Amino acid sequence: MALPSWTDGQFGTMKRAALWLVSVVGEGNVFTKEDVKTAFPGISQADRRVRDLRDYGWQIDTHREDASLGQHEQRFVAQGQPVWEPGKATKTSTAITDTQRRKVLAKDGNRCRSCGIAPGQVYAGSFESAQIDIARRQVKQPGGSSKLELVAECNRCRVGGRGLDADLEAVLAGIAKLGGLERKMLTEWVAADEREFGAVERLWADFRTLPTEARDQVRGDLGLPPA
Repeated sequence: MALPSWTDGQFGTMKRAALWLVSVVGEGNVFTKEDVKTAFPGISQADRRVRDLRDYGWQIDTHREDASLGQHEQRFVAQGQPVWEPGKATKTSTAITDTQRRKVLAKDGNRCRSCGIAPGQVYAGSFESAQIDIARRQVKQPGGSSKLELVAECNRCRVGGRGLDADLEAVLAGIAKLGGLERKMLTEWVAADEREFGAVERLWADFRTLPTEARDQVRGDLGLPPA
C-alpha cells in the first residue's frame, strides 16, 4: 500500500514527521534539527514530535547513542509502528524516569560499569571526556530466558555495546574453567567491585598515550627496534 504524503495537512505533526522520515530521510540516514525546521516551518514543536516517535518503537539516535553524530545531528535507524494508520499507534515507551536514572547511577557508583571511567574523565590517548548515561542491557539467564536491566555506561561503551546481549550462563561457564590463581584474582575484583590493574598493565596504558618518538625511546630501552 502506498504511503500517504507527509505534506498532507489532515495528519498531526508527529504522523507527518514519521512519513517525512520514511519518505524523505530514509532509514540509516542522518538529519538535523534545521532539516526538521525546514520541513515543518512555523511548527515550534516539530523536533519534539520527532522525538515522540521513540515512544512507538522508532529508533532515532543522537550523538549520545552514536558517537559519530554531531551535537545537532540525528540518525533515523529503524521505523517503528506506522502511526499514520488508524489504530496502529500504541505507545511502547520504555523511557527512563529521573528516579530510575538516579537509582542506577547511585547503584553503579556514578561510573561506567563497562570500563569504570567517571563522568568528565578524559579517555586515555584522547582529548574526549566521558559522559555517563543509562543503557538498557538484555541479560541472558541460565535456562535461556532474558531479562532487561539498566546500567550506567559511558558514551563509548554504550555505543559499542548496543545490540549485544550479556550472557550470564556464559560468564558462569567461563569461571568454572579458570585455574586457581585466575579464579582468586577474579574473586578479588568481584569482591571489590573494581578491577585492580597491575604495574605492568598501568605502564602499558601509559605507553599507549605517548607520541611516536617517545614510544620509540621506550622500545629502545626494551631492546626493540623503532616501530
